[in-house]
Amino acid sequence: MNTKKWVGLGLAVTMLSSVALVGCGDKKETGGESGTSEKQELNLAMSSEIPSLDPSLATDTIGFTVLGQVAEGLVRLDKDGKAAPGVAEKWETSADGKTITFTLREGAKWTDGSDVTAQDFEYSWKRTLNPDTASQYAFMVAWIKGGAEYNAGKGSADDVAVKAKDAKTLEVTLENPIPFFVEQMAFPLFYPQKKEIVEKYGDKFGAEVGNTLYNGPFKLTEWVHEQSAVMEKNDTYWDKDAVKLEKINFQMVKDSSALENLYLSGQIDRFGLVRDQVDRYKDSPEFSTQAELTVGYLQFNQGKVKSLQNSKIRQALTVSIDADAWADVIYHNGSIGATGLVPPGTSNGQGGQFRTDNGDLVNRKANAPKAKELLAAGMKELGLDKMPTLKLLMDDGDVSKKSAEFIKEQWRTNLGIDIEVENVPFKLRLQRSQQGDYDMVFSFWGADYNDPMTFLDMWITGGDFNENGYSNTKYDKLIKDAQAETDAKKRMGYLYEAEKILMEDMPIGPIVHRALARVTRPYVKDWVVRNFGPDYDLKFTYIQGKE
Repeated sequence: MNTKKWVGLGLAVTMLSSVALVGCGDKKETGGESGTSEKQELNLAMSSEIPSLDPSLATDTIGFTVLGQVAEGLVRLDKDGKAAPGVAEKWETSADGKTITFTLREGAKWTDGSDVTAQDFEYSWKRTLNPDTASQYAFMVAWIKGGAEYNAGKGSADDVAVKAKDAKTLEVTLENPIPFFVEQMAFPLFYPQKKEIVEKYGDKFGAEVGNTLYNGPFKLTEWVHEQSAVMEKNDTYWDKDAVKLEKINFQMVKDSSALENLYLSGQIDRFGLVRDQVDRYKDSPEFSTQAELTVGYLQFNQGKVKSLQNSKIRQALTVSIDADAWADVIYHNGSIGATGLVPPGTSNGQGGQFRTDNGDLVNRKANAPKAKELLAAGMKELGLDKMPTLKLLMDDGDVSKKSAEFIKEQWRTNLGIDIEVENVPFKLRLQRSQQGDYDMVFSFWGADYNDPMTFLDMWITGGDFNENGYSNTKYDKLIKDAQAETDAKKRMGYLYEAEKILMEDMPIGPIVHRALARVTRPYVKDWVVRNFGPDYDLKFTYIQGKE
């Protein structure tokens, strides 16, 4: 994702590790790698409805991952996660690192047969920045010179330094050099959009199977809301000869036991494991694990709820949860209790890891015994005789429900307080989070790129994903200084300090650094997993040895 990616507990189990939605397949066969003539059809499962396929408005891992299959940006990541030519066949960067010129390839087409042009990219990015679009992800496009001013309503689209010089040449000038900017062109936010199609469908753009165009390896051909979807190979894709799969069937499944039954009966080819499922499959050759750049955390709505406006109360709610036990009871798949916001594996830009450098900032072992004292002190500061009953907003998958039960019991046992749990569908949970319609909400954030900034710039005052009303001027300055700093060591120093402030103020309570365990049928070859942006890339995947 990030991505920044909003991911619900129930969603995380299936979407990141298996995910999809299943339907029926046709009988067409195609030649796969190694000369196979087997039917190139893949069956997967998805835990929730696709919220949107509008690149400007998508904010979640399901939307991003589907977009990653049916659309393509200037750059596409290769099997090793490195930037490779996509719609752009080449690019050049100026000596100061601020201006990048992309040359688009001949043959890049939309599914209506028209050319993908540099104007489609310019239009897309400026539409995202347009304040009327209300894109939560606009802050990333605002890295472009003039972008932040336009997005804030203080500038114009003409002042944004992205320009189609001609149909095949796109020039972009950044406010500051960004070493990972080219890789970011593979992120769905930067995909092209055709103006005529966006204007034709208006607020229904990307909301139905036919309300958009596709330019990726696949195209969405069926979308039964809340039930299923189907992708088929896109014959207008410029690199169609490299695509082996002819069809991907998705069905929506929220229950982890139901997923296992579908896998055992041969109706899906891959799914993510939780709890006792992990022990059942861990010795199977179909079993695999992967650490993610993803953190699960509680958001405390201090802008709305008086009792959550005190940092000691927020700290007490966070440290009183046995996070390692939570990770084992709920997932049991290699996930670990969070020791800070930024997950292990996140680069420090200097060959090391940010989490290792910045240490254990939550430190439940030391602070959990003091949780009741912290709660009492915070209540006294707010003049509260007792804690009001708070509501915890969660997704409605079975894993989310079990997680809510665990958290509720931890707070009852360790703090002596009771809460109410609201389990709602993933799409509704996203909407309510964005609207600030919650007391507390459990969310996930996955990296949009491998850098701590993807986790830390969310919490600046007025940030698009700062949905809980947090504001700290010192924190804001550290993030701003890091964004402008070109020296890697100094830049990381600002980010180390920023995370320390965030964990002291605790507007969000990190609970888990997530990992994945899953099983995949052996005939599914070259499944490419991503640990940032879309969860996987099916362009390289094929079927061999099934029949």
